[in-house]
Amino acid sequence: MVPFESIWPQVAPLVAKAERPSRYINHEWGSVYKPEAGFRFCMVYPDTYELGQANQALRILVNAVNAHDGMVAERGFLPAPDMCDALRREGLPLFSIESCAPLGAFDVIGITLPHELAATNVLEALDLAGLPLHAVDRAEDDPLVVAGGPCALNPEPYAPFFDAINIGEGEESLPEGLEVIRTQRARGASRREIWRALAALDGWYVPSLYRWREADEAQEAGSWIEPLEEGLPTFIEKQVFRGFAESPAWEPCIVPFTEAVHDRLNVEILRGCARGCRFCQAGMMYRPVRERTADNIVASVLEGLAETGYDEVSLTSLSSTDHSQISEILTRLNRECAGKGVRISIPSQRLDSFGVDMAGLVAGQKKGGLTFAPEAGTQRLRDVINKNVTEDDLFGAIDAAFAAGWHRCKLYFMIGLPTETDDDIKGIARLVQQAYDHARAVVPPDQKGSIQISASCALFVPKAQTPFQWDGQIPPEEALRRVNLLRHSVKYRAITINWHDPKTSFVEAVMSRGGREAAALVEEAWRHGARFDAWTECFNEQAWRDAIDVLSFDVEAAAQTAYPTDYVLPWDHIGCGATTRWLARERALADEGITTPDCTFERCSGCGTCMRLGVDNQLAQPRVLGGARND
Repeated sequence: MVPFESIWPQVAPLVAKAERPSRYINHEWGSVYKPEAGFRFCMVYPDTYELGQANQALRILVNAVNAHDGMVAERGFLPAPDMCDALRREGLPLFSIESCAPLGAFDVIGITLPHELAATNVLEALDLAGLPLHAVDRAEDDPLVVAGGPCALNPEPYAPFFDAINIGEGEESLPEGLEVIRTQRARGASRREIWRALAALDGWYVPSLYRWREADEAQEAGSWIEPLEEGLPTFIEKQVFRGFAESPAWEPCIVPFTEAVHDRLNVEILRGCARGCRFCQAGMMYRPVRERTADNIVASVLEGLAETGYDEVSLTSLSSTDHSQISEILTRLNRECAGKGVRISIPSQRLDSFGVDMAGLVAGQKKGGLTFAPEAGTQRLRDVINKNVTEDDLFGAIDAAFAAGWHRCKLYFMIGLPTETDDDIKGIARLVQQAYDHARAVVPPDQKGSIQISASCALFVPKAQTPFQWDGQIPPEEALRRVNLLRHSVKYRAITINWHDPKTSFVEAVMSRGGREAAALVEEAWRHGARFDAWTECFNEQAWRDAIDVLSFDVEAAAQTAYPTDYVLPWDHIGCGATTRWLARERALADEGITTPDCTFERCSGCGTCMRLGVDNQLAQPRVLGGARND
């Protein structure tokens, strides 16, 4: 391990010439410095500062580690392409923000896996840090490299690159894993002994301790992994933070020098969602539902505003308007912030809970844009995906919003959902046009010209641990045909249609559905120049095509093949709480167009999460649709 010394004197001249120097300098307001000697951990976001600094998971986990005596946590971000190239030219390694120390000087490096298109950035970060890409090739005194995040629900495309992968929520399990590493290192344990100790912890997966089976063998054995030693677990269940509901909603945060994405105070008001949308990985990953109380949230928002100076706060969660006390929370915050120029926002509103009262509470007097997600253009398809909202819900929300003073609204849809037909695509156009008509009908005559309605269409990517995990993705050329059908079906020139570029979709699908063989594709694509794949201007499709040719990788089969629900999938040794049996039942109900109710409003749906994890839904008070209390 290299000495823990700042390389700022060498980095400073490069920062002065960088595209945005503020990405690489330290001492932002709220930064935590623990200069005393200790066990050192660097949490890395595999993209630029502006994106990573806005990531709540990074903030939460750095705080959780720094709360432990003898542990020091710092942040790291992948430099922008110009700085990556400059570091390589000068022979300098990737460094942390707080102390500008080389990543190779830390005891452990943690890399979050936020989305599939960050895969090549993981390798870019490891290479810039001066570390071998594969865990088995690292020296005994190299840092251990661990991962976590949403993509860990299918860890296999990342498996060779990490010493261990943490499955689930990390507030408790990450410090626990670091403590094991610290203890093992202190006694002089070998790298393999540390792997073995981590594998004994709940929620930790150590890929190098398992052989990857061939497809036929995996189907016969019922699992793609075979332990290489006695006593290793063959099933790794996600971990949840059991104390979330009682924990303070105020999470000390950093105010950056440069404008970050979502540059505002973010306060997480609840975790989990039981709405049961059949395409939604996050809805499965974060079950069960756990709500913080109104008292906790209001006090935390006020403290956060005072500590940071922000003039906007976002009440974040997967479905914030589902909070059983959301009306009380917004009423109290609007009262406390009246006359102070503070905007209270909610990232995305549920259509069936956004009525006249909610329209008056969200954002107070400062109306920005609203976002709703019908997801599909027809009721048939919304029933297939278990969206459980209707056209009347949409039109009621539009009426309430525009009557209350909003002028901009974005509607989110998916293209390529299972069972989708051209009629469903045309239904998007019809629905958006009707939404526009409703908006025009309720705004004053002199404001009709300011109405902005847009539709944003993402291409469906089948996600691990969801009822649609067995489904394939439509080919890119078919996706473009459906996009063009939608564009030509919208007759109102005032409506804007945006869509996801399908040329990246095969990468997302392969990373979401692939097994360990997909790691070789990622590495080969990176060696051909792929990086920053989520940036439209940086995505190098040719690098991926070259990698596919070199490896003779059947990307169409990986992305587009549909499987029966008894097929053993490459991530079946990873558990998200919901049972495979329940996911398969939900897939069957999708074909019948039968919906499943949210268990926080109605009866238990039998997903198995609460029983398997030993944590029930935790609500601040009973929920009912529309936000009113029903005891």
